[in-house]
Amino acid sequence: MAMFCRSGFFFTKNASVLNILKSTRGSRLSIVPPKRRSFNIWRSLGFRGYSTASSDLAANSVPKINTEPLKSAFSSKKQPPVVSSKVTGYWLIATSGLIFGIVVVGGLTRLTESGLSITEWKPVTGSIPPIGEKAWEEEFDKYKNSPEFKLLNSHITMEEFKFIFSMEWGHRLLGRAIGMFFVLPAVYFWKTKKFSPHVTRRVVGLTGLLGLQGFIGWWMVQSGLDEEQLAERRSKPTVSQYRLTTHLGAAFLMYLGVLWTGFEILNESKWVQNLSTKAQTVTTHLAKLNNPALNPMRKMSLALLGLTFVTAMSGGMVAGLDAGLIYNTFPHMGEDYLPSYRELMDSVYARKEDHSDLWWRNLLENPTTVQLIHRILATTTFFSVLGAHMYVNKRKALMPANAKKAMHTMMGLVTFQVALGISTLIYLVPIPLAAGHQAGALALLTAALAFAANLKRPRPQTVNYISSKMKEQLLKKK
Repeated sequence: MAMFCRSGFFFTKNASVLNILKSTRGSRLSIVPPKRRSFNIWRSLGFRGYSTASSDLAANSVPKINTEPLKSAFSSKKQPPVVSSKVTGYWLIATSGLIFGIVVVGGLTRLTESGLSITEWKPVTGSIPPIGEKAWEEEFDKYKNSPEFKLLNSHITMEEFKFIFSMEWGHRLLGRAIGMFFVLPAVYFWKTKKFSPHVTRRVVGLTGLLGLQGFIGWWMVQSGLDEEQLAERRSKPTVSQYRLTTHLGAAFLMYLGVLWTGFEILNESKWVQNLSTKAQTVTTHLAKLNNPALNPMRKMSLALLGLTFVTAMSGGMVAGLDAGLIYNTFPHMGEDYLPSYRELMDSVYARKEDHSDLWWRNLLENPTTVQLIHRILATTTFFSVLGAHMYVNKRKALMPANAKKAMHTMMGLVTFQVALGISTLIYLVPIPLAAGHQAGALALLTAALAFAANLKRPRPQTVNYISSKMKEQLLKKK
């Protein structure tokens, strides 16, 4: 009992640690708890009493305790760490910032109709811009053979071509820079064992998605250069809305994956670093995250994230079809709230004689129907966030502080995004408003992801490590 008297701070102010110690039974007291019981440690917080028999057992079992040093949470020469290094979290957050930037630049490239100005895909040599008038003339000649020049831009001058070429070249160069910024540090962090195993797997997957995104980008551009595809789609020289939305969706998924992983690493690093000075705060926070009462909110956060993502993708379809240039009133569409059924399900979009494809082609290829779908999804997102905000405010005592902040931010952003969307529609899609609306969609997704990330249960491996470190601290107080 003397051991526990000298550790009075933990018994009077950190009841969570007592419950952690209770999880050791018999003669199997170990600094590292059994992996299969890691979550039971936290589920029992606040619900189980403390027995003095455990203290007698601990005192009598001191000679049997494994005194080998615990492996560090952040580094190990023999095996990967339990928690990834904090610097990797900052690197991922910085990468997400670059991805946010390229999404905005990509939107501007589309809005200035610059995306089809480079008619070749050269992943390496394409990073060098034309130098000298002769090089510019060669690029211009290539562009003159494209459907866009022949049908839409035959009047374009060299100076105008240089502008649209520079926009597309800058977009591609930024993509290459992001690839280097992501891949090279990732290799270094992996070699120096800065990644935990699950982060390593995730980074490998994100690297694959990043490489795939480059192919998707060219696949998208090619749809606007191929005359056969344009004829089949009965379209003017523009990229396919399906491929544009795929390209946008891949960028959004890459952004969300990088940001989610960055948030997770920084949260875990903060918990581990605060163990020595704020153990009670850490255990209280982890106990709150494992509270079953948060389960409905966790499901709600993921639903909001999914709904926001789908709404953004419907915006990509609107952009691909230039559907924002029709029905520039709100909330009406023409003289009524809804266009006629005949306009929404126009037979002109069916390609089969039996019209069996009438329904889905109108949903995805009719600009009127696509705009209506985006309006419905945007309105649904707004009221869903509003309802979630009210729900969270009524249960704010259960919520982690950062989750509450993310919810308030989300409410503000969704309101601003609706205002931006309506303004973009009414003013016939001016470039500044349209670019801001696209950036606003990603900002809203960021807030939705932050809300979900701050409600996420801690990983069992993290809980296991933290509990072992707290036991070690108790034993040092002996």
